[in-house]
Amino acid sequence: MNKINKQPISSLGYNFIGAPHIPKGKDEYYLRNIQHRTDNTYRRLTAIEIKQLIANDNTCDDWKNIWVTDHFNAELVQRCKFFGLIRIGKLEPFFLEFHNLRAPVGLYNSIIISSDFGDNVAVDNVNYLSHYIIGNDVILGNINELSTTDHAKFGNGVIKKGESESVRIWLELCNENGGRSVLPFNGMKAGDAHLWTKYRADEVLMNKFREFTDQKYDTRRGYYGKIGDRTVIKNTRIIKDAWIGSDVYIKGANKLKNLTINSSPEAHTQIGEGCELVNGIIGYGCRIFYGVKAVRFILSDNSQLKYGARLINSYLSENSTISCCEVLNSLIFPAHEQHHNNSFLCASVVMGQSNMAAGATIGSNHNSRGPDGEIVAGRGFWPGLCVSLKHNSKFASFTIIAKGDFQSELHIPIPFSLVNNDVGNNKLVVMPGYWFMYNMYALARNAGKYSSRDKRIDKSIQYEYDFLAPDTVNELFDALVIMKKATGETFLAREGKKISEETALRHGSKLLEENAVPDNSEIWATGFENADRKVQLVKLPKAYRLFKELIAYYGMIRLVQLIRENGIDTFEQLKTVLKKPVRHPWMNIGGQLIRERSVKTLIRNIHTGKTSSWDEVHAFYKTCSEQYAAQKTEHAFASLLEIKNVSAEKFSKKLFHEWLREAVSTKEWMTRNIYESRAKDYSNAFRKMVYDSEKEMEKVIGKLKDNAFINQQQEELKLFKKQVLEIIKGFGL
Repeated sequence: MNKINKQPISSLGYNFIGAPHIPKGKDEYYLRNIQHRTDNTYRRLTAIEIKQLIANDNTCDDWKNIWVTDHFNAELVQRCKFFGLIRIGKLEPFFLEFHNLRAPVGLYNSIIISSDFGDNVAVDNVNYLSHYIIGNDVILGNINELSTTDHAKFGNGVIKKGESESVRIWLELCNENGGRSVLPFNGMKAGDAHLWTKYRADEVLMNKFREFTDQKYDTRRGYYGKIGDRTVIKNTRIIKDAWIGSDVYIKGANKLKNLTINSSPEAHTQIGEGCELVNGIIGYGCRIFYGVKAVRFILSDNSQLKYGARLINSYLSENSTISCCEVLNSLIFPAHEQHHNNSFLCASVVMGQSNMAAGATIGSNHNSRGPDGEIVAGRGFWPGLCVSLKHNSKFASFTIIAKGDFQSELHIPIPFSLVNNDVGNNKLVVMPGYWFMYNMYALARNAGKYSSRDKRIDKSIQYEYDFLAPDTVNELFDALVIMKKATGETFLAREGKKISEETALRHGSKLLEENAVPDNSEIWATGFENADRKVQLVKLPKAYRLFKELIAYYGMIRLVQLIRENGIDTFEQLKTVLKKPVRHPWMNIGGQLIRERSVKTLIRNIHTGKTSSWDEVHAFYKTCSEQYAAQKTEHAFASLLEIKNVSAEKFSKKLFHEWLREAVSTKEWMTRNIYESRAKDYSNAFRKMVYDSEKEMEKVIGKLKDNAFINQQQEELKLFKKQVLEIIKGFGL
């Protein structure tokens, strides 16, 4: 049976905060008065104004509790019912217009309970408006319920005084059984969530993170909901316990409950038809449209949910789009794309610049007795059409997966690989370096695309979008070791010899360095799949050479950039600036690359209390961003010396000149490969057969010679050559 309480009508609009929760000497409005930031001076209604209001079919439990400014116009308030303390700003005979919606200034046809209104608001047909502070020039029309409770948390994972721990909101990220849950809060970074979910065995750190969150928010009851200036809300059913920023546009939403919706004039947020959003934080400049369902979630700045997307117990980082599909229990770093109704992502950490194809089901099946499986994927993760992956699996950066049901858990440690399930031959086939060999156009174009789509207003935290960076280059070094070991094991096994890992590495290194392995050799590996079938590494010798060349290229382009940015005039000056480098381990912390030792220092500082709040953690991220360029250059130089097997002391003018020439050659190859990988689309007979003529094809897909990205790459090649030539001449090489 529903419990219906009956209270005197005279109490409607009062006692918002229960007596036990009102501090001594305060009233129920003490927090509201702090929140209501305005320069307006209020007065009580005059007898004439009360008479006008009654004549306009308005009612009030006590007219003395309506306060107005000197610019109040009673004629612009009609057919409203007022309860509790009401404050109304300036009302003038204008109408407000937004996207062809024209709404007269004033309050009309609404029940209004204990709320504050800014200047020149347009409120019409709000069936129930309770305990809100509304800004200037706001339009509210055709809303069933707009209310706030005394225990509103606005999507933050805190509890109010007198509440039990059971009502606290947790986000169950990365794992369906809740073993990596975090407390959401407004302003939470993907790095915060990543650290919180990753270091579960560190109980001190876990407790500190919880303390940081609790201390960030007031536990007092009685905060009102807020609606910022110039916000427009129309044709919406229920908005409850929502903190809404300025310049938000909400139209046709079904239910918005327990939310913070961030928005500003520079980055305004929109929520559209049929959306149901509960227990979440929404960032600046977000777009949420057409039947989206999101529960227990964080949507970071400049991201989108569209076309019936479902986002549950998940964190979606900046500059990302999810439409049509379902995402559960996942932590997703910046620049994620997922556009297809039949794709599914569950219990995963996806480290950014990722793309989920149609039919991809990531973590869709369980192979244990509980729903506790996980998938971890590095930057550039691209599961192709109709891919099904099983928990637990782990993928290096820029892994692309060919269509197929992968029945066993996978561990792909080599970056830039194509993974293929060869069912006919009962083997797993991995092609290292696939992107560089066959799709350089997409790889290079995506790096620029992600950068250009980064519309964050605050870019003090730098995200890495380049495919050659400290994280991926370290993976390339690890991959070289894996390739040597696999090659040595394969060739020694043919001789029937007993093989130690050290022997396999030494023999594989000798074969690959001497180019003694044909590119079409069958090389076998272990540890890539939890199955008895073979794992073949194809085109391994070519990938080995490519990886070495790309590491050297990464080092040289950073040196060229260093010389130009710092006005270095001589080789001796360059050596002084570079000093003795170290190739440190790096971590991807929410899309930001940070040295592993810096992360360990942060954790140690949190343990000792030196870092004692989320604001200080975020300051750490900003400091790391400021240091990133210099640290990346050090890493690049260290990588260059290591791959060339040269010490810093032996780094000479002659070697530098030689490596500059090699870098130009690599840049020429990459630019040529970018062109050729796109040119295939213009020459392939199966691509061309849908067009009756070349002219028709060019009208549809454009002329190859007009391709803006290819032309840009060719211009960059010319510029790089020019810069290298200037360095050679200037250094006297």
